[in-house]
Amino acid sequence: MQQKTEPSWPQFVRTPQAARLLDLSPRTLEKHRCEGTGPVYRKLGGRVVYSLDDLQAWVEAAARKSTAQAMPKESAPWNPVTVGAAGLSR
Repeated sequence: MQQKTEPSWPQFVRTPQAARLLDLSPRTLEKHRCEGTGPVYRKLGGRVVYSLDDLQAWVEAAARKSTAQAMPKESAPWNPVTVGAAGLSR
């Protein structure tokens, strides 16, 4: 049997599978996607997919040593006040 893709090609999963891997509900993952706080995703033909590497990187970026440790700026939730003050629109 012939392989469909190269072994080096990233493996993609859809939202329900990604949510199961992360132990989240699919809806929570969708909210993270809308707020820009979730893992990197791709839209392929209208379908949202996540690479396993991107899911792992998102989990690694969430590692903290204490509750006092700040969240990185690029992972911070979208703030409409800050965006509005900068003169940007949705």
